[in-house]
Amino acid sequence: MTTTAHTSGPQPAMIATCWTSAGNVAPMDADERSPLAIEERVRAVAAAGWDGIGIAQDDLRAVRDTIGFPSLRELIAEAGIAQTEVELLTDWWTTDTRRARSDETRQLLLDAAEELGANHIKVATTYGDPAEDLTPFVQPLRELSAQAVDRGTRIAIEGMPFSLIGSVPAAAELARAVGHPGCGVIVDSWHVFRAGTTLEELEAALTPDILFGAELDDADATVRGTLFEDTIHHRRLCGEGVFDLVGLVETLTRAGWTGGWGVEIISREHRALPIDEALTRAISTARPIVQAGIAAARADTEENR
Repeated sequence: MTTTAHTSGPQPAMIATCWTSAGNVAPMDADERSPLAIEERVRAVAAAGWDGIGIAQDDLRAVRDTIGFPSLRELIAEAGIAQTEVELLTDWWTTDTRRARSDETRQLLLDAAEELGANHIKVATTYGDPAEDLTPFVQPLRELSAQAVDRGTRIAIEGMPFSLIGSVPAAAELARAVGHPGCGVIVDSWHVFRAGTTLEELEAALTPDILFGAELDDADATVRGTLFEDTIHHRRLCGEGVFDLVGLVETLTRAGWTGGWGVEIISREHRALPIDEALTRAISTARPIVQAGIAAARADTEENR
C-alpha cells in the first residue's frame, strides 16, 4: 500500500463517514456490508485526501471475522488517516427481545472502538414519533457512556426527526440529563434542517462539553417520499441543495466545535459512482463550505472583540 501523509495544516480535518465510502449499499438493506473490500475503501479514502474514515457495524463484523481489528488499524495508520469513527448502536435502552442483538452490537462496537482508537461510537433510537419523556433513556445511556470511557472512547447521540430522539436539541437535553463526560451529541445537517431546528435553536442547545461530532450533507427543498426515504436515497452533495451549510458550520464553530467535519452522503446517485469519484466529489464540495463557515465564525469573533 502506498503511504499518503495527511496533515490538517491550515485546512479543517475532513472525515468520510461510513456511508460516504461504502459503495452500493444503503441503511436498512438486508445486508448492510459494503461490496468493497475494506482495504480498497481505506486506500480510496486516503487517496481522495480525507483525514478520517467511518465504518458501520456490519462491516466491522466482517473485519473482526477476517483480517481483525489490529490489522485494520495498521492499514488505516499506514494510509495516513488520523481519525476513525464506528457506528451504529440502537435498542441500547430496551429490555425485550431486541436487547440481545443490541448487546452483541454493543460489544462489537466497544471492541472496535478500543482497537481502532475511534473518536466515538454513534448511537441512535428506533423509528417513531419523538418521545415526550426522555427519562427512560437516561440511566441506560449513562451505563453505556461509562462502558465507552472504560474502553477509551465516548458515546455520541444522533437525534433524527423520524426517531424517538427527534432533534439535536432533544439529544442535547438527554446528554445533559445523563451528566456523564463520555456522553455527547453528533450534529448532522440533514437532521437539523429536516427537523425544522433553526440555527439559533441549535446554538442555544449546544455547549463544547457535549459537542462530539459534526456531519454535513445537503438536500432538496421538498422531502422526497417519507423522511426516511429522503435521508437514505436523496441526500445531495454539500452546496447542491438548500441547506444553509455555511451558516451551520459557522454556528457549530461558535458553539466550540474544533474537531473534524464528517461528510455523510447517502443517495442512489452517490452509491452508483465508482468509489474514487464518489469520495473526490464529496470532499471537494464539502471542504470549501467548511472553510467558509469557519472563516465567518472567526470574522464574527474578531468583530465582537
